[in-house]
Amino acid sequence: MAAARHVIPGFHFTFGITFFYLSLILLLPLAAFLLYSSGMGLTKFLDVVCDVRVFHAYEVSFGTSLVAAVINAAFGLLLAWVLVRYDFPGKRILDGLIDLPFALPTAVAGIALTTLYAENGWLGQFFYAAGVPSAFSVVGITIALVFVGIPFVARSVQPVLRDLDPSLEEAAMMFGATPWQTFRRVVFPELLSPLLTGFALAFARGIGEYGSVVFIAGNLPYETEIAPLLIMAKLEQFDYQAAAAIAIVMMALSFVILLALNGYQRYRVKQQGV
Repeated sequence: MAAARHVIPGFHFTFGITFFYLSLILLLPLAAFLLYSSGMGLTKFLDVVCDVRVFHAYEVSFGTSLVAAVINAAFGLLLAWVLVRYDFPGKRILDGLIDLPFALPTAVAGIALTTLYAENGWLGQFFYAAGVPSAFSVVGITIALVFVGIPFVARSVQPVLRDLDPSLEEAAMMFGATPWQTFRRVVFPELLSPLLTGFALAFARGIGEYGSVVFIAGNLPYETEIAPLLIMAKLEQFDYQAAAAIAIVMMALSFVILLALNGYQRYRVKQQGV
C-alpha cells in the first residue's frame, strides 16, 4: 500500500512554525509586560494596581464590557436570525453593514457616536429629555462597546444557523411543539456555543477598546475613566512599569473570564456526547 501523501509537511515542522509564530506575536509581548513590571517589586506593584482610581477604572471597563456583551448577545442573535431566515429588500446592504465596525477607524467611530449622543445630538437629545445622559457617562461607553462588538455575535451565529437542519424543526412541529418550544428546545441549544463564542469575543474587544470609547466617555476620574486610558496616561508619563502592571491585571482577569467561558463550552460538548 502506498504511503499516505500529505498536502503540508508533518507534525514536527508545522508545530515548530506555529510555535515560532505564536511566540513572535503573542508570547514575546506578554514577556515584555512581565519584564517591565518585574523591576518594581511586589509592594509597588500592588500599590499601583490596587489604587482606588485604577480599581474604579477596572470596574468601568469590565462592567460596561459585560453589559455591552450581553446586549450584543441578545440583539446579535436576533440580527443573525433575521438575516438568515427572512428575505427582504436591502438584506445584502444590511448584511454588509454589520462589518462596518471592523473597517471603520475606532477614532472616527468615537467622534461620530459622541456627535450623535451628545446633549444636542440627533439621538442624544431624546436620552437627555428622558433624564439619561448618553454622552460622557457609562451609558455612552456601553453604547460605543455595543457598536464595536455586535459583529462578533452576528458573524458567530450566522453560519451555524444557516447550516441548521430544518427537518429538526419540522419534526418538532409535527409532534405538537409550539414555535417558542421549537426554538427553545431544538434551535437554541445548537446556537448556544457560537453565541457564547460571540459573547466572549465581544467582551474581550470591549475590555481593551480605546479609540471609540475615549471620546464619548468623558474620562472623568472615579466616574467614566477606563483602564486603557490609564495605561495610555502612564505611557505618556514614561512610567512603563505602572502601565505594564495595569495591563497585566487586565490581561489576567480577561484570561480567567475567557477560560471559564471556554471551559463551559467544552463541558456542554461533553454533555452532548459530541
